[in-house]
Amino acid sequence: MRSLIDRRGFVKRLAGLGAAQAIGSGAVIASAEQNQPAANRAPDRLPARGEFVVRNGYILTMDPVLGDIPGGDVHVKNGAILAVGKALAAPGASTIDARNMIVLPGLIDTHSHMWTTYLRCMAGDTREAGYFPVTTAYGQAMNPEDMYHSTRLAAAEAIFSGTTTVNDECHNVRSHDHAVADIDAVKEIGLRARWSFGAYRGMPAGQTKDMASFRKLHDDWAKYSNEGLITLGLTAGGAGTVADPPPPAAVEAVRREFSLARQLGVPISSHLSARENTPPGWVEASFKAGFLGKDVLLIHVLSASPAEMKMIADAGSAVSASPGSELRIGYGLTKACAFMDAGVNVCVSVDTAPLTGSCHMFGILKLLRNAENAKAFDEFKLSARRVLELGTIDGARALGIDRIVGSLKPGKRADLIMVSTMALNMGVFTDPTHMIVEATEPANVDTVVVDGRILKRGGKLTACVPDRIIADASASRLAVATRVKAG
Repeated sequence: MRSLIDRRGFVKRLAGLGAAQAIGSGAVIASAEQNQPAANRAPDRLPARGEFVVRNGYILTMDPVLGDIPGGDVHVKNGAILAVGKALAAPGASTIDARNMIVLPGLIDTHSHMWTTYLRCMAGDTREAGYFPVTTAYGQAMNPEDMYHSTRLAAAEAIFSGTTTVNDECHNVRSHDHAVADIDAVKEIGLRARWSFGAYRGMPAGQTKDMASFRKLHDDWAKYSNEGLITLGLTAGGAGTVADPPPPAAVEAVRREFSLARQLGVPISSHLSARENTPPGWVEASFKAGFLGKDVLLIHVLSASPAEMKMIADAGSAVSASPGSELRIGYGLTKACAFMDAGVNVCVSVDTAPLTGSCHMFGILKLLRNAENAKAFDEFKLSARRVLELGTIDGARALGIDRIVGSLKPGKRADLIMVSTMALNMGVFTDPTHMIVEATEPANVDTVVVDGRILKRGGKLTACVPDRIIADASASRLAVATRVKAG
């Protein structure tokens, strides 16, 4: 995608600069990449994997056997975790000093519409300026380059904030090029991801997605997978997502999507029964239609009855809770604990920046825990450690990658973060799980490693240039705003 931006992006940035000056936004717009000083250019490729030992940190392995290891080490070589313990012998390996750091698996965001990120905080205070009208208007005006710039901003924010895996629910696939641009952005930044092929804004209800494009992506996936770091998924509708009861044509459209995904062995996500005040029966309709299963991750599902929760558990589907967006948009209160009590694997997600503003998982985990404790009138309903499991190993289970990541264990891939406690908002080392869930902010994340590559070190991103990403995203958003205004 970078070559496409090089050829055409400079003209767009100049147009964006004019728009920024006209409205007095103060946005800093980057010049063409070839005119950038060397220090402001992104590396041509991601950092190499090497061999290193993270030493003398407080290790939250999130593994029930290994447990916590105060003053512990993690030995990493060629992207794999070789050993976890104390005073590990690793001759020839470089050392990363983790004193005064909490070391834990990278956080896993199981549902994020990354393409919406530069529409941050644009969901307004009237129905006409709400989330769906805004994202639809902008989504319809976005070209592939715009998708790239917004998603690249999202991916960089994720790494900066300690999130190492994202399920990128791309629900603005207006063309094959839109899809490829979105994937390219994730690939460039180095995230581990599931990239989930979705619909597009303004798509008629019940219309089948462009499954020929989806099939082409699948057949060519080796070109996009970033050496296996990115996998392909499908965002499909569930029965009852269009009307109550769903019309037969809508059910058949969804059935065709599920059928192809399962034929190809591709995992499925489904936004289902999102509002708490939706009449019950939507989950049951999906269950009877065969739209649940171990290969299906359900999003929101706030109106599920106890009986429907049991159906989800029996089918083996996981549920992604998005308390930040669900509360902001008025969908209702999280049911994470009720799902867990029913035997459902629950994970956590950011959802979308126009509603949530900041997109860091620490805040989402804290909000989820506090909401569940408030509902239960119980300070101890959901522990800090349990909610941290939702954001790490349970998220990995929901995405089917728990044998690869989600805990710090020999044999798994090295996706880890180091959180510095030497900051005013931390200050005194107390309980590390509480510190992560209750106090940590993105700026406290000192180091981020994805698949053995160090993508953040000393609080700074190593594989991209934030100023340029922000400037490009700003210019792109202004250009799209001009198109929206022009109609």
